[in-house]
Amino acid sequence: MTQRNARLAALMQEADFSHKSLARAVVTAAALTGEDITCDHTYVTRWLKGSIPRGNMPQFIADAIGRKLGRRLTIDDIGMGDAAVSAVQSDLGLDFGDRPEAAAKTVADLWRADLAEAESLVRAQLDSAAWNTAALRWLVAPPDEVLTRAGDRAIGAVDVEMVRSTADAFSMLDGKFGGGHARRALIQYLHTDVRPMLDGKYSDAVGKHLYSAVAEALLLAGWMSYDSCLHGIAQRYFIQALRMTQAAGDRRLGGSILSAMSHQATFTGRYQDAVTLARAAYTNPAASLGPTMAAQFRAMEARALARLGDERGCDLALAEAERRLSLRTADSDPPYISYFDEVELAAEIGHCFRDLGRSA
Repeated sequence: MTQRNARLAALMQEADFSHKSLARAVVTAAALTGEDITCDHTYVTRWLKGSIPRGNMPQFIADAIGRKLGRRLTIDDIGMGDAAVSAVQSDLGLDFGDRPEAAAKTVADLWRADLAEAESLVRAQLDSAAWNTAALRWLVAPPDEVLTRAGDRAIGAVDVEMVRSTADAFSMLDGKFGGGHARRALIQYLHTDVRPMLDGKYSDAVGKHLYSAVAEALLLAGWMSYDSCLHGIAQRYFIQALRMTQAAGDRRLGGSILSAMSHQATFTGRYQDAVTLARAAYTNPAASLGPTMAAQFRAMEARALARLGDERGCDLALAEAERRLSLRTADSDPPYISYFDEVELAAEIGHCFRDLGRSA
């Protein structure tokens, strides 16, 4: 039997909402996001008794009450957070959403479920079809509409820089102590601090920078989850990071995320998927790729081809990787790919030769 939702009841009393007036406010909150829903006083009665509505309804309830109170509320604040986790669908995060807002909601749900250790997601298995669908949609999808938002909290360039700087700090911890050390702390930061930014008020230019910064943080979350052998949720973070690069118009970062997917696919034995993902990484943003990025993407292709036993294809990919890396300069690539140098490429070549039986 469900328990009465005391948090929701207290907030309704604080906001002076009746059952009918809350229902009307929830309909209005949904309409502001472009959704047309049905809601009346009987719905509110069920929520107060402990029923958890499906879909976006919990967030609409939080938005409606928060607007009346003049502060932002989460679904945890209205007593629906834990129950929402238990109702999470096992395919959450595998879809490359049609709209940026859908990606923002999906990552918020992923962060919440991850922190609650929802077994269906944290221990989920990989889905090869989800990789391929996401890569195809990223390759062919038209640019998104403007990312201007009209939320309650103003977000500017300084906020975006805070996200990047914090992610950089977590990246240093990851490099020094491994992905398992601070993975949960990163997810907590994203859930607590970054989600309100995505719901804030910002221009299209700031929105694109924000989505790009969040995509980098999600890429790191994916790597840290991968390093912790949580491959199912790592895959979901990679896919949502890729979707956010689409919204941000950041094709180079999208290529890096596809390369990370290729690395994961090779590690987990999905070699043909790994080849496809690596080729997608350098195909679409090819004109804007710096030499280091191009070299890293070709090295990922070579790793997968070596595991498939394609000796000629592997040698061609490695030769191209060497050629492209020889063209790098101090400022030819974005900072996040700076780790890939001659030593890293040599290590990738060693892996390939080992897998081809050419260790000597």
